[in-house]
Amino acid sequence: MIIYVLIVVVIIPILWAVITYNRLISLRAHLKNAWAGIDVQLKRRYDLIPNLVETAKGYLKHEREVLENVIKARSQAISASGVQDQAKAENFLTQTLKSLFAVVENYPDLKANQNMLTLHEELTSTENRVSFARNHYNDWTAKLNIAIQRFPNRIIANLFNFKKAEFFEIEDVSVRRAPEVKF
Repeated sequence: MIIYVLIVVVIIPILWAVITYNRLISLRAHLKNAWAGIDVQLKRRYDLIPNLVETAKGYLKHEREVLENVIKARSQAISASGVQDQAKAENFLTQTLKSLFAVVENYPDLKANQNMLTLHEELTSTENRVSFARNHYNDWTAKLNIAIQRFPNRIIANLFNFKKAEFFEIEDVSVRRAPEVKF
């Protein structure tokens, strides 16, 4: 009888705590992996932008401010840290890219340039990948946050200092769509 009481009072709670802790660790690892996925796609995006600017530079001599804003936005996005900072920087970068593509519309030779067409295709593909990576990250953020907030998991989460993760959210509603680029 004492063995059964010992199992119920001591061993089952310890087993539950270990299982809960391991699950929270696993969720946190998935979240970090999802953030790394966003990081990879954003790096790809940042690598494409200088090529895009260089291709457009010769045609857009009179649109220097637009090109400078794209370069500035790229720099801010690269140096952003944290989820909210990154989201804000990405919003600004997307807006400047929209401005660039709007200006490109006025230059038929540039729209027909093979390099520009290739870069456009690559950028569109990258935008889709970034969107998928953001969704993947936000899915894991939700799973971790739910697990941390549920009772009795909350006890273990507080004991081992698990914190809620931030969602990668886009503040500007107009940015919620991928930039529309027409050549």
